[in-house]
Amino acid sequence: MTGTMRRAVFLDRDGVLNRVAVRHGKPYPPTTLAELEILPDVPDALHALRATGLLLIGATNQPDVARGTQQRDVVDAINATLRATLPLDDLLVCYHDDRDGCGCRKPRPGLLLEAAAKHGIDLTASYMIGDRWRDVGAGRNAGCVAIWIDCGYTEPWPDGCAPDHTVSSLAAAAEWIMADAQRRDVAP
Repeated sequence: MTGTMRRAVFLDRDGVLNRVAVRHGKPYPPTTLAELEILPDVPDALHALRATGLLLIGATNQPDVARGTQQRDVVDAINATLRATLPLDDLLVCYHDDRDGCGCRKPRPGLLLEAAAKHGIDLTASYMIGDRWRDVGAGRNAGCVAIWIDCGYTEPWPDGCAPDHTVSSLAAAAEWIMADAQRRDVAP
């Protein structure tokens, strides 16, 4: 790692930063700005990570835009509120669905690669936190340490997709990342 490269924590949006509605074991994002609720442990966890010098980058799939069941301006308003409220350095969005075949829809690593190029991030010294297999896959595919927040969803995972570490909350993920960074003796 060169002196100019930085470490980052990539964070999924729905289920990591904000509350989701769970129906039949599957999470769904807020459908309006009024439904947006930042999870209680998020601000403190992000401030603790930020204090160690880590960049904080949101990376979210929002396929309901491509599916026609959500308006892009609603997604953008939710993201703007999160950016204004939380200490995020950036928040990147894939508005595509699987059928679009884009490189940015997680589990493909496009959003993380874009952020790395934009912010000078060393992906191998960085972390991806998510609540679904697609987040874990994106982190692994980008070379990051992949941390899964187990929220108890019942959706199946594909074979070969496994997190490097499993936690129950963003606060627990932040604690683990700070300890891991010390263990790996990687300066922020």
